[in-house]
Amino acid sequence: MNYKEIGKQLDIAALEKEAVAQISLSKSITVEEAYTIQYENIQRRVDRGEEIIGIKMGFTSKAKMEQMGVHDMIWGRLTDDMYYKNGDRLDISKFIHPRAEPELCFLVSKTIDRAIGIEEVGDFIEAVAPAIEIIDSRYMNFKFSLEDVIADNCSSSAFVVGNWESLNRDIKNLEVELLFDGETMQKGNTIDILGDPYASIVAASRLTHQYGFDIIEGSYIMAGAATPASYIKKGIHLQASVMGLGQVELNVP
Repeated sequence: MNYKEIGKQLDIAALEKEAVAQISLSKSITVEEAYTIQYENIQRRVDRGEEIIGIKMGFTSKAKMEQMGVHDMIWGRLTDDMYYKNGDRLDISKFIHPRAEPELCFLVSKTIDRAIGIEEVGDFIEAVAPAIEIIDSRYMNFKFSLEDVIADNCSSSAFVVGNWESLNRDIKNLEVELLFDGETMQKGNTIDILGDPYASIVAASRLTHQYGFDIIEGSYIMAGAATPASYIKKGIHLQASVMGLGQVELNVP
């Protein structure tokens, strides 16, 4: 199997905003092969000058895992081209069929180069912030298998991070809300992120170490969605709030 060529196809699909057929419809691929394709896909971005600045976690909702018939989380890479500042404008024409998810983002204070335990999280993470991830599958009709979505960098497209807060707080039971033009689209709770968002850090350390990837100091870790995703419409004001942590927003002109 030509991993570079498949990675190229997915990268071009993102660049040209043109959806392609799922890989799994024509080829049988394993999870390990899918991560190899993901690497080749994102390496093309790096070769163009983008910098990897963190990772995102997927399937951190037990309900989502059951829906997809899987028993573990997945991860993808984040680049500086995906990063937006709080209050920035998001050009929706850059995407195929984008959706928004409210999340928590963590700031890495010490390089994570091994699997860590939950009691060690404070040694490696210095801050937490409300965040929004914009996901955008490069596959037609936003349909994919587990292996397809991993190869497509777990639908990573963009993310925005709010103000950082000290990690010295309980974040297991915080209400989360996603709003479009002030209207609530989704409501959830941080407990829906693996029962404890810190568990997402532990999973991230295990999975990235398994594939030889270090989460370097200063990186971002997007912990996974606290609610279902909502389709983004042009001309809206997009906002997420996390109880006790504040708000984060994007304008979609």
